Amino acid sequence: MKKSLVALAALAVAGIASAQSSVTLFGVVDATISGFSNKSEDKNTPTLASLANQTFVNRGTATTSQTVLRNSGYNSSRLGFRGTEDLGGGLAASFWLEGALNNDDGTGTAGGGGQNWQRRSTVSLSGNFGEVRLGRDYTPTFWNDTVFDPFGTNGVGTNLISSANGYNTPGSAVQGFTANTTYTRASNSIGYFLPPNLGGFYGQFMYAMNEKVSYDPGRLTPGNAATDGNERAGRYIGGRVGYANGPLDVAVAYGQSTIGSNFYAGTTDNLSTWNLGASYDFGVVKLFGEYSNAKLKVDSSTNLVAGVSNPFGFREPSANGWLLGATVPVGPGLIRMSYSAVNYKNTAYIDQLFGFRDDPKANKLALGYVHNLSKRTALYTTIARVSNKNGADLTLGGPAFVTTSSGATMTPKSSTGYDLGIRHSF
Repeated sequence: MKKSLVALAALAVAGIASAQSSVTLFGVVDATISGFSNKSEDKNTPTLASLANQTFVNRGTATTSQTVLRNSGYNSSRLGFRGTEDLGGGLAASFWLEGALNNDDGTGTAGGGGQNWQRRSTVSLSGNFGEVRLGRDYTPTFWNDTVFDPFGTNGVGTNLISSANGYNTPGSAVQGFTANTTYTRASNSIGYFLPPNLGGFYGQFMYAMNEKVSYDPGRLTPGNAATDGNERAGRYIGGRVGYANGPLDVAVAYGQSTIGSNFYAGTTDNLSTWNLGASYDFGVVKLFGEYSNAKLKVDSSTNLVAGVSNPFGFREPSANGWLLGATVPVGPGLIRMSYSAVNYKNTAYIDQLFGFRDDPKANKLALGYVHNLSKRTALYTTIARVSNKNGADLTLGGPAFVTTSSGATMTPKSSTGYDLGIRHSF
């Protein structure tokens, strides 16, 4: 009897194993020593009156600096499980659960909580028609920012297009933007991917729901009309198409993120982004390039002209960015370099619109080297510097800029930093 039970159990396990094509545990542990130095300056200049009255004061410069041990300087630290089941007839079901690791302090998430799967958590069905994927996944517009960046949007070398399009830097509201929570990934998404047998052409399309409750009539919406009603935020829709064949890879993407709204006022804030990127591998050097445009549009069901600080109704602040980069293989190592820049246009300022106010802008130079000890283990170092002008406030990370000193306004000037780390993948 016991032998029969053991045989049945073995048959059951064999049936499960044959149906489940693969289940893989994978991950990256990346640790880096990083240093940051962020400098701001007093732009106050003397006038005839202040010189005559001997009242002119300039506070000079102020610098905040920090040295930390952190993670993800070369590749993002992560832990994940993925698996595929062959359903027959060309169909396959797959899952992917991947979460961030804070290996510098042992926590699973940025907030210090336990492990979750916020990097990617999807289930999908694929076949000759392509792949339909459900869950939390990367947005199409993010892929160009990271694929065509020699530093892969990790560490102090991350290109300024990514830094600006996330709109998560301190003081970014000065440029007219607020944080874009669906820049890198979107939750509650439905995605479609073209099949891989299209002669090098590829594509991804995504719609992510905000899952907010709507009421009809709208006056029944709970909350305070003066402070609440952000009922439209969290939605994303976008797509990306490209062509990769041999050394060439080129792709264009467009997406729209609903980053905020005032339900009771009838306004919705949509951030529209499009970008074009390309790379070409010559063997001795691989070149990268990208151009990006992001524009904030306020849709309204009421008259925005009356009762707002912008009397002419100009409501579309934007940011243009570009990148040029290269990687050069040297024996077991890789030299990485990039130059990126961002220019803001905030048409809420009428004088800026007509050229009487200089546009906030920033540029960045990054240089790094990766030495591969094996296929899975690498040592790396990166240095970078951001130069800000006309009120732009982009940083490499670390502490915020000093904004006031003894009552004087301090303007962001530069941000410098380095990474020195080790990465192991499994």
